[in-house]
Order: sequence, then structure tokens, then C-alpha cells
Amino acid sequence: MKRAVVLLSGGLDSTTTLAIAIEQGYEAYPLSFDYGQRHQIEIDAARRIAKSLGAKEHRVAKIDMRIFGGSALTDDVDVPKKRSETEIAHGIPVTYVPARNTIFLAYALAWAEVIPAAHIFLGVNAIDYSGYPDCRPEFIEAFETLANLGTKAGVEGTRFRVHAPLIRFPKSEIIRKAVELNVDLSLTHSCYDPSPEGLACGGCDSCLLRLKGFRETGIEDPIRYARK
Repeated sequence: MKRAVVLLSGGLDSTTTLAIAIEQGYEAYPLSFDYGQRHQIEIDAARRIAKSLGAKEHRVAKIDMRIFGGSALTDDVDVPKKRSETEIAHGIPVTYVPARNTIFLAYALAWAEVIPAAHIFLGVNAIDYSGYPDCRPEFIEAFETLANLGTKAGVEGTRFRVHAPLIRFPKSEIIRKAVELNVDLSLTHSCYDPSPEGLACGGCDSCLLRLKGFRETGIEDPIRYARK
């Protein structure tokens, strides 16, 4: 069976991506990160999701990106709330974590060499998203080139592929795809700034994009919110 490392945050997009990889016949090895993020509840979500979808092996890499800070997710900076769709669509917000996807993909590539696996999946999206530069198609293409140039496996003939199956999907289509694949969306967690009880805030960019997607599908979001 072909194998794939799948970056799994516990959110809607990465969960759907894991389901897609499994549907396509890959033996899936989800990889999550405890990187000092304020929304660490997503790690518990990722564990539940990996188990529910029948992943082969799920690992959580512990790294501390708080030593650099520079993001509302890893530093003492307020998470923006209640921004308009226009505001979300323009500029790079303070929730951007410097070089995060580059770092995560490097870890995924290292594990892929060991398994071995020639495929890496991640749930980045360049339609309904917050303008992160490491979610764009050109970034994915560049990292794939790097993977094949900078690894022992690549030099010896393995052709690494980096898959971003949702990159051109609006959030509503991601939700429809998840429902089609029988994903339990109640297990997912998208919020950047959850309450102490683990409830989604309903006001951060991630919550707003998620809620917008559910409204557009006419499907009720099964997770709990502190407020909407």
C-alpha cells in the first residue's frame, strides 16, 4: 500500500485532507504539532480524528515556537475578532506564525524518509483563508522541489509529491467534501482563541470563515461556540 504523511491540525481542512488521502488508498500517517500555540485543544481534536478515520499511526511533534513569538498564536498578542470579509481577505494578519508551514513540512518530509513514504498531504487553502503566504500554490510547488533536491531519498530516486487537494476549494466545498466522506465534523476544532472550557470563540478569523462555510452549505455546524 502507498503511504502518506498527512499534516493534521485537528481543524476542518486538515481533517478533510486526511479523509481524502485515505479515500485515495493511502496508508495515512498523520503528524500534528504542539508548538506552543494558545489553542492547544486542537491537539486533542487531532488525536480523536486520527483514531476515528483509521489512520495507521499518529504522532505529535513537540516544538516551541514561542521562543520566537511574532504571532498572536504564540505570543502575548490579542487574536483579532469580528473582522469583516474584506479585512480577512486583505493583508497578512497577526495570527500568521512565521515560517510555520515550512517547518511543519520539513518535519513531515523527515518522517516520510523514514517510513518510507513518497507523499505528503496538507490542508492548505488559498480561497477562503487569511492571506497566509505559506498557503499558496507556488509555495507548495517550491517545497516539493526542495524535498526532491535536499533529501537522501530524493537523490536516490524517490519522487516526493506534496498534495494540497483543497487549495482551490472554498470553505463550503470543503464542508461538502467532508460530509461526502462521512467525516465526523463534531470532532474538529478550528478556533484560534477558545474559551477555558474549549468552546470556539465565534469571532476569530478561523471561526468566521468556518461559520461562513456552513451557512453557505445550509448545514449546521456541530461544534459548540461561546458565541456566534
